[in-house]
Amino acid sequence: MNYSKVKTALTIAGSDSSGGAGIQADLKTMLANGVYGMSAITALTAQNTMGVTAIYEVTPEFLGQQIDAVFTDIFPDAVKIGMTANDKLIEIIAGRLSSYNAENIVVDPVMIATSGARLISENAVSALKGKLMPLAAVVTPNIPEAEVLSGVKITDRTDMEKAAEYIYKNYGCAVLLKGGHSVNDANDLLYEDGGITWFESIRIDNPNTHGTGCTLSSAIAANLAKGRDLKQSVRLAKEYISGALSDMLDLGNGSGPLNHGYLFDKE
Repeated sequence: MNYSKVKTALTIAGSDSSGGAGIQADLKTMLANGVYGMSAITALTAQNTMGVTAIYEVTPEFLGQQIDAVFTDIFPDAVKIGMTANDKLIEIIAGRLSSYNAENIVVDPVMIATSGARLISENAVSALKGKLMPLAAVVTPNIPEAEVLSGVKITDRTDMEKAAEYIYKNYGCAVLLKGGHSVNDANDLLYEDGGITWFESIRIDNPNTHGTGCTLSSAIAANLAKGRDLKQSVRLAKEYISGALSDMLDLGNGSGPLNHGYLFDKE
């Protein structure tokens, strides 16, 4: 790596004590994709591969201080935003990013757990839509999250296109709508200024998928930080996450993490 030209990225998200998702996954992903990662933590969680047992949210004031500390010293080339559980935190994030004229913002709208449980309040959803998404270069919802953001029931590719178009036109940001095997294997849809691009993939038969959403959005942010366009950033991020899944790391008693460091020498 040429350290005189190293690019930087900031993740604003929650901490995962088991290291598979959130801040920990983001920083590992950024390093593996060749950028220097920094963090502002929105919440501490007590969690492992079997679930979350406790959440401790930081205050809006402290979150703002973390963001200030980063931007006033090592200005990030890209920003990834993950878990933001309440509207006050979202307002702080949006205000700070606007005041610093942050670029290459990737929003992973963490709203619904794998179990189907809603993770954030209605007020937080409204703040996400009205204040954060308009700042984003791209938002990366899964199917249930896209349904909440668009009001479109998604059962096939046509529905995915309708939902992505609605989000793009109403919130002013590009959309990477993640298909998932429940709708169309692992095919994702990118909706941006240039129209629709489908990224076709074969689902990797690996039950250990903890942190895949965090990892994908962070890899996109890392590639945007390096000056790549959105299509190329998505393509490279999907290649990276496919490699991390294909490595078949198996840790923990539940749905385990990916191997974020699969590209590194294992000796």
